Amino acid sequence: MKTKSFYLGLALLSFMTWSCTSQDGVTNQSLKTSISASAQDLTTAMSSITSSTGYGVLSNSASAPSMVKSSTSASSVISSVSDTISLSQIAGIYDYKAKKYKKWSPLLFNFFAKTGTSSDFIVRLPESKVKNPKLLFQYSAADTALVNNYVIDVSKYSYVFGRYLWNYNLASTITVSDVNVGALTVQSSRNKTDGQNFVSDFLFANGYDAKLQYSTGDTILSVYSISKGGTTLFQEKFTAIKDSASRHREKQYSLTIGNVQIVRNVAKGSNGLDSAQVYLGGVLQTKAIVKIIDTTSSTDDTEFSVIGNNRDLQITFDDGTTTTVSKLLGSTITDVRSLFLSLRQVYFATNVVDWVAWDVLLNKNNM
Repeated sequence: MKTKSFYLGLALLSFMTWSCTSQDGVTNQSLKTSISASAQDLTTAMSSITSSTGYGVLSNSASAPSMVKSSTSASSVISSVSDTISLSQIAGIYDYKAKKYKKWSPLLFNFFAKTGTSSDFIVRLPESKVKNPKLLFQYSAADTALVNNYVIDVSKYSYVFGRYLWNYNLASTITVSDVNVGALTVQSSRNKTDGQNFVSDFLFANGYDAKLQYSTGDTILSVYSISKGGTTLFQEKFTAIKDSASRHREKQYSLTIGNVQIVRNVAKGSNGLDSAQVYLGGVLQTKAIVKIIDTTSSTDDTEFSVIGNNRDLQITFDDGTTTTVSKLLGSTITDVRSLFLSLRQVYFATNVVDWVAWDVLLNKNNM
């Protein structure tokens, strides 16, 4: 009996030792290893994303006739026709058809012909016109030989605008030469009361999902995330609230790379911020030290983030070694920033889909 009690006590002691080691940092060496592995996973993800056809679609920044939501010039062209455009008004299948006009007029776009019916808004055009949007409404004799191999299937579309407001909603899938390249959704709104709210999401054909959320007003919120199959590879979130002096003060910040998360909140009963804390798999790492470093070169003093290139995080492990997020991610962070810049500007939606939608609405009686 004593022998059994001895081994039972030894097993219990071993379990308690393992438990304390696991909970009190899961050993800080594990934190160091985990964050390095998670950074490598993100690098692998970005390599797959940036080499995809979908990224080429999303990152296309070639200049084109601008139909930006806040553009007063755009409103002056179409405000006499309607202040709302909905999916039901433009539903159907439309093919690009090269046309030549002796004199160009903003009311004579009509480069698309309705070729079929659909409950969606389906636009088919040459890939070369998407890659060079500035040529979308310019005629070239060689255009008659182009093939409409680029298909945009818009299943949700709503655009309401006014002098000081807009509300925009789009959901679409894109195929090139019969190959799926991704799905883009955009929600954007602005008014005097709530400020600007913007969400864009691109689901790549390889399963990676990049999402951006941004809002202004009394509360500033920005969220940047990359995931796959429900697993978060990267997420950065910044929240600031307007104070009595009408200045935005940071309320909460978090950065997630794989299973490592760094969080900083406002200290209770104070206007100041707590020290940042780091978690591994949801377990607080008591021996790790995180220092948040903000630069003074930012042109946007309402948001500080690694993505915005005006914030970095220094991590000191229990073995005394130190690294920063920028060093940890290396050139990958540049690719991540470019990805979210593309998601924020969404040239695809602004320069292609919107123009064709207005073209259809303005010329539907002639189609």
